[in-house]
This record gives sequence, C-alpha cells and structure tokens, in this order.
Amino acid sequence: ENKITITNDKGRLSKEEVDRMVSEAEKYKTEDEQQKGKIEAKNGLENYCFSMRNSINEEKMKAHLSEEEKKTIEDKITETLKWLDENHEAEKETFEEKQKEIEGVFNPIMMKAYQAGAGGAGGPQPGA
Repeated sequence: ENKITITNDKGRLSKEEVDRMVSEAEKYKTEDEQQKGKIEAKNGLENYCFSMRNSINEEKMKAHLSEEEKKTIEDKITETLKWLDENHEAEKETFEEKQKEIEGVFNPIMMKAYQAGAGGAGGPQPGA
C-alpha cells in the first residue's frame, strides 16, 4: 500500500498544519479510489458492449442467432454506447446497474446460442 509521509524537517509547519495536510491527503485518497471505481465500472460496461458486438459477428455465433436476436443485441449495444457518451459522469453504481440491465437482455439470447452449438466461439461467456 502506498503511504503518504509528510515530515517537518525545517520546523516550518505547525503540528496543526501537518495534521491538516495528512487529513487532506487521506480525503483525496478516498476520492481517488472512488473515481477509480467509477472509471473501472464505465470501462467495464463499454468493453462488455464491444465484446458482445464482436461475439455476435463471429461466424460460429451468427449461425445460431436469428436476425431478430442479432438486431436486439445490436440495438441494445448502440443504445448503451450512446447512453455512455451522454452519461460519462454517472456514478459507479449507475454503470453497474446498466451492465446488469444489458446482461439481462444478452445472457438469455447468448445462452440459447451456446446451447445450440456456438459454444466454441470466442468472446465473453454469458454471466462472466
């Protein structure tokens, strides 16, 4: 774990100033961790969309998806990517909820395709 050390080598800072600086460093550490979580959730959602798009365009998978199923997935991907562009400052939990929402659409379709014999196709496994 990274530690922030603030020392008072020259006697220029009072104990209160050092304590305040340590307190601020801890505060910013928490904010940084929250920001990191938000970015990871956003990137995870975006990557999931692109992985799904790649999966439905693989030949093995195409053979086991109806045009309607492909359209459902592609429309949801397009809608989600547009939503991401418009809501890039959303909270981590919002990105996670959005991913669960699209997984609820994609997973039943993908499970059916895998069970129909497309299991050898690359890309994300449903629920992974």
